[in-house]
Amino acid sequence: MRRGSITTLPEKRFVPMPFPVCLRRGLIAAAVLALAACTELTPQQPAPLLNYQPESFNASAFSRHFAAEPERTCEAARRALLSQGYVVISASADQVTVRKYFQPDPTHHVQLEFKVVCAPEAGRDKPVSVIFASGLKEQYVMRKAKNSASLGVGGIGSLSLPVEGSLDALIKVSSETVVDPQLYERFFDLVGAHLERAIVPPHASQTPPPPPPPAPPMPVFVLVPQPMTPPPAPNASQPNAQPAPQAPEGEPAAVAPPQPAASAPQPAVAEPRQPASAPQPAAAAS
Repeated sequence: MRRGSITTLPEKRFVPMPFPVCLRRGLIAAAVLALAACTELTPQQPAPLLNYQPESFNASAFSRHFAAEPERTCEAARRALLSQGYVVISASADQVTVRKYFQPDPTHHVQLEFKVVCAPEAGRDKPVSVIFASGLKEQYVMRKAKNSASLGVGGIGSLSLPVEGSLDALIKVSSETVVDPQLYERFFDLVGAHLERAIVPPHASQTPPPPPPPAPPMPVFVLVPQPMTPPPAPNASQPNAQPAPQAPEGEPAAVAPPQPAASAPQPAVAEPRQPASAPQPAAAAS
């Protein structure tokens, strides 16, 4: 290289990136951002309860004694619950199950189910029964049904993203037994008010009839093929008699009609002969 000379470097030309490569990189970036956003928006799940035991078996608000037969007490409980708008799910002589629906707001739904069991008490001079009552409260909320949409990208694979749909569904969020003592106190007071006018329905005191006996099995007919019989020997008196047709295999053989018996030959009747005439004597010679 000479002194004073200036060396020029070759110019670098800008080569544009192919469109498929740009699209692929853009999709990868969008997928990473979407996954990051979904991770941030996902609510944290509550931690499970460990060693949770709320039962102590010292409650006395779920039962009460009444001076009446169990059938009459259950009838009074059924009337008391019907007077408060409950729907009877099942009822018998010794237990009643009812349900009532509530709608506190457009997005919440509550169901309250009551089950009453009546049992007799022994060791008393007059009939005494005890009522056991238990309430179950279930809560539901209205939520959108979530669906997932899959997006396939060549060279990368498929990507599934959660998408909220337009369908509403009731989702159970809680289910617990009602333990409010005042609620059961008001219920038992209402049962006592209806007990004086309660009459046991006829179907509750009668025992249900026994189930009908099972129907006898239907008879089964089996077609048994009859053995093939040899044709009868031809009769000498009937040389032109045709043999009886034979039934095909698998069907009963047809019985040939009886043929009339051949008549026996009649004996020849001898005709009476005329006696031979005696010879006439010869005439005397003249």
